Amino acid sequence: MIFRLSQSLLFLLVSALAVQARIVRIEISSRQTPTFEGRVFGSVGAYEKLRGKAYGELDPNLPQNAGITDIRLAPRNARGMVEYAMDIYILKPVDLKTGNHKLFLEVNNRGGKLFGGLNNSTGGNDPTTAAQAGEGFLMNRGYTLAWNGWDPSAAAVNNNLTISIPVARQADSSAITGPSYEYISFDNATTGSYALAYPAANLDKSRAVLTVRDQLQDAPTPVPADGWEYVNERTIRLTPAGAAFRQSAVYEFVYLARDPIVAGIGFAATRDFVSFLRYAKTDDFGHPNPLADDVQYTFSYTLSQPARYLNDFQTLGFNADEQNRRVIDGMENWLGGGSGIGLNVRFAQPSRTERNRQNHLYPEGVFPFAYPVLTDPLSGKTAGRGAACSATNTCPKVFEINSANEYWVKAASLLHTDGQGNDLPDPENVRFFLVSGAQHGTGNATSQGICQQLQNPTNAEPLLRALFVALDEWVTKGTKPPESAVPRRSDGTAAVAVSQPGRQTGLVPRAELGWPTIPGVMYTGLITTRYQLDFGPAFAKGIVANYPPSVTDRPVYVNFVSKVDQDGNEVAGIRLPPVAVPVATTTGWALRQGGFAENEGCEGSGQYIPFKTTKAERLAAHDPRLSLQERYPTHASYVEAVRKAAQNLAKKRLLLDEDVQKYTKAAEASLVLK
Repeated sequence: MIFRLSQSLLFLLVSALAVQARIVRIEISSRQTPTFEGRVFGSVGAYEKLRGKAYGELDPNLPQNAGITDIRLAPRNARGMVEYAMDIYILKPVDLKTGNHKLFLEVNNRGGKLFGGLNNSTGGNDPTTAAQAGEGFLMNRGYTLAWNGWDPSAAAVNNNLTISIPVARQADSSAITGPSYEYISFDNATTGSYALAYPAANLDKSRAVLTVRDQLQDAPTPVPADGWEYVNERTIRLTPAGAAFRQSAVYEFVYLARDPIVAGIGFAATRDFVSFLRYAKTDDFGHPNPLADDVQYTFSYTLSQPARYLNDFQTLGFNADEQNRRVIDGMENWLGGGSGIGLNVRFAQPSRTERNRQNHLYPEGVFPFAYPVLTDPLSGKTAGRGAACSATNTCPKVFEINSANEYWVKAASLLHTDGQGNDLPDPENVRFFLVSGAQHGTGNATSQGICQQLQNPTNAEPLLRALFVALDEWVTKGTKPPESAVPRRSDGTAAVAVSQPGRQTGLVPRAELGWPTIPGVMYTGLITTRYQLDFGPAFAKGIVANYPPSVTDRPVYVNFVSKVDQDGNEVAGIRLPPVAVPVATTTGWALRQGGFAENEGCEGSGQYIPFKTTKAERLAAHDPRLSLQERYPTHASYVEAVRKAAQNLAKKRLLLDEDVQKYTKAAEASLVLK
């Protein structure tokens, strides 16, 4: 009897451990030791590369998982668990003892790696050679780098990281159907077909609507039934054969779809992977955790889409694992704006993101936007991005860093305001930074693309490196972080947007912004507006009924951007040397050129509008901005101004000493007044 009782207790204990072990199996399919052609990184030594898969299980009844949309409708294994599998990729010191015992999780963008983001590398999706290690910023400091698949829309090509998750089914195993929505726009005149995110429930065209408009402010016009057709359940095309979508026109397709995937599992996958690396010794089959007993601190780095992912990761409570342990200690979120990702909804399309003229009306920019618990002034709902982690004492330290483009096209000011445009105090664990005058990423100053002006080349990576060091010191040493640097209404640096009734964009009046009249440069004030969108009564459960939601007469949230100086350069935020010591006006916004929906938003691009070299040239052009000669009498004086600006940023811990030297050398090598 005692023996039987012991067996029962042992079974219950093993079962409990299995339930907690969310990553049940890890497979390392390849190991390259060393990688980077044996390159040695300071005292850390060589690195090795591990590639493989991790297999996870989720108990749909646990509170930590119950909020995943449709998880109760996912198929289960014999243990009643919902299964998933994901690609994993690890770069670690060959000898973990020489590393710094810190995990650097780079959340991939649509399956693609940036190889640490801060390494100044061209390593791509499978960094292997010594040259592809770049400057080795992270490796020289001893970080272990890790990636995992989380985005179910990521294509399984070119070493992308993918995840396999189940399709939700009705309780009787029949297919789930519902409305799905496609925002379609091509900046060419040759594309004639379009792949749907989900299969059509049937090919009855009377159950679908395709509309078109050339400008956002135009009323959508239905495409006649004989003007399009289903190629199959996953593809539509225009007819007659050879017809193409109008260049840069906006088409919208609403149809009855089937077989939604349980996309919110993508949040649990990252939670469980990092928790496994941090806390586990082996998987359920005895395979060792390659980082067992090593990880003392965890950090994440994101750029764009995954920054929005981590915004919702926090909101939905996934920074606590199933045992309520903190998953990520410090997050550096770059280019996330005030948005989420719309992953935890039925018929999710996480690859989408809204800008002035791109991918409107998806469930991305929905309340809550800010970290504190607030009451939504439009819906009356109460929530905050930091509420879930506060309840479990698992909040990370967070740097929310955005370019000017995110303020213009993704309403980033909502991160630090109350929805009515009133400034909020910084949460204890979060700081906010605007990279003044920067576009979404680094642009090519020799190319316009489809925009009216040259793209903006302002590069934020030197700042990101310094802030990452500051984040590490905040987490590991308790060192006070740099102060937030963003536009505020309270200090007079915010230019508030005005909504336009019945339109999907707002505007910032020229006088409000302080924008100068620059010859040859169009200013319309176009800015993204965040509406309170009505997705239907079941949206709280992740089910979208209203597609597309109407914006006509919908209330709007108040958002703003930074005011500008007499040159058109932003006054708020962190002014890197190219903005503090300018040779051009740099903006986070841009407009499309003729033939591509002229004067509408040019998505993530900014502008680079050079100053004239001499006073005579600028007077002849009627340019109000001072010429280079009027600003910097000599090349040497320009170089000195750059050096001082960089040094001032370094004193504030916003640049590292090595990047101060790089800015100075770049100024010396420039042709400014040579």
